[in-house]
Amino acid sequence: MSTEPADSAGRRFSRRSFIKGVVGSTIAAAAGFGGTSCDKLRPSAKKSFSGRIAGADRNLGHRLLQQGQVLPDHTEKTGIVIVGGGIAGLSAARELQKNRNNDFVLLELDSNVGGNAVCGSNAVSPYPWGAHYVPIPGKDAVFVRELFEELGIIEGYDGRGLPVYNEFYLCADPMERLLIHGRWQEGLIPQLGLTEKDKRQYREFFETMDRLKKAEGNDGRPAFSIPIDRSSSDERFRRYDAISMGRYMSDNGWDSEYLRWYINYCCRDDYGLTMDRVSAWAGMHYFAARSGTAANADPHAVVTWPEGNGWIVNRMAEKFRGNIRCDACVLSIEQTAGGAAVDYYDADRKTVVRLLSKAVVYAAPRFTAFRVIRDFREKPPEYASRFVYAPWMVANVTVRGIPEGNGAALAWDNVCYNSESLGYVVANHQEINRHREKTVLTCYFPLTSGPPEAERKRAAGMSYDAWAGLIVKDLSYMHSGIENYIEELDVWVWGHAMPGPTPGFIWGKARFQAMRPLGRIFFAHSDMSGISIFEEAQYRGILAARASLKI
Repeated sequence: MSTEPADSAGRRFSRRSFIKGVVGSTIAAAAGFGGTSCDKLRPSAKKSFSGRIAGADRNLGHRLLQQGQVLPDHTEKTGIVIVGGGIAGLSAARELQKNRNNDFVLLELDSNVGGNAVCGSNAVSPYPWGAHYVPIPGKDAVFVRELFEELGIIEGYDGRGLPVYNEFYLCADPMERLLIHGRWQEGLIPQLGLTEKDKRQYREFFETMDRLKKAEGNDGRPAFSIPIDRSSSDERFRRYDAISMGRYMSDNGWDSEYLRWYINYCCRDDYGLTMDRVSAWAGMHYFAARSGTAANADPHAVVTWPEGNGWIVNRMAEKFRGNIRCDACVLSIEQTAGGAAVDYYDADRKTVVRLLSKAVVYAAPRFTAFRVIRDFREKPPEYASRFVYAPWMVANVTVRGIPEGNGAALAWDNVCYNSESLGYVVANHQEINRHREKTVLTCYFPLTSGPPEAERKRAAGMSYDAWAGLIVKDLSYMHSGIENYIEELDVWVWGHAMPGPTPGFIWGKARFQAMRPLGRIFFAHSDMSGISIFEEAQYRGILAARASLKI
């Protein structure tokens, strides 16, 4: 049975054509913040809202890890233990099952699996707490395409061999807009107020990135690819890993305020660091590595859902729910003659369990491994200090009405020029029915005012009221008076949200050392790539699972 909408005559049409047909009339009728229709909204009588700081109680894990050795209450046996239920851990579990191995246990510290792709929901809509989309994959991202086929994201292939995507999962139009000089423009690259100098530098920069997208090294590999291990080893390209993206921009004379803002925005968006702290190779990778192909979408299209990548998480996890143990704080991992002993605290049962296994897939961030793997506690690896993690804050804000404004209409991704935040994503943007009375805005704040460690400490000391004040102030720049329409405002602080590709890390010695297994402990996390994207996490999980199966 077709899932496509139909008109009164029973004619079928695609989701994207349906959206384009209704969006104009809907926006004309919808109430909006920052425009002439503000009076149509129903403001709150008290100008107050409910909210909380969400997320796992990581203080529990910190306290337990500081207690020293804790003896287990009982012991169990299993084939493989997967530590961490993010995309890497879930991908490892899926790979084990694909190879007819169901003798594994997946341990997750939080109450739900997903890592930074975890999601939530309320009466208005599901929403993401972190990762919220996946770009359509290129030819090297074979594992992603296989997963997309299994989940029905890719529905088939056309006569040219191009994948056909489920149009209900392709991001609906309009996709992006930017508030600059008091007006919303389509797209995120600044277009208003440019001088001839700005335009020339735009052309130079993007022409350079286009050349790099097509470039190959002396080994026949693309200069930049996803997964990054498919990228060329040619020193002509790798040498850019030694300097920052900010330095690269300056070396080329690209000093346009608008261009530098956009490049800095991209670095903060994908890496959680400013361009002065990001490797130039990583900054160039952002523009030159993606080469998505599709029969019914352009190369820059993305797939997304109201709950973000939580949609993928839930569908991956449903096949091995019985193997997952949440609220499980791993205390210690020790190598044994036959594999490894994994001790964890079961927060629900308030007991310590020892799992004896043949192998371990360690899919949690590497900085945690330095505290729980006994070999690392006794002698930290020399590469330990090279791992940098960026802190983030994400907020989900439920409002009455639809935030519009002057210029381009409300989009999926809405950004304010020169804002401390990255703007907000409309969680229920994918709904076909745009006549909605309430909206959930997912706001993203990479904490980049100072070094990551300093920002992490600052974030740890902030109260809910401080976070709420920061969010409302930021949203008010885009939509004056929005505080009158907020019903709920929840916050999630990610102390170690994503690995940071600082200069020298991606192609330096430390990352290659970190990829080596420790006995029968195999590592799987996007931090082994230095870039926190879905494709890299999945890739690392699958490789680690395959290695563990050879034991």
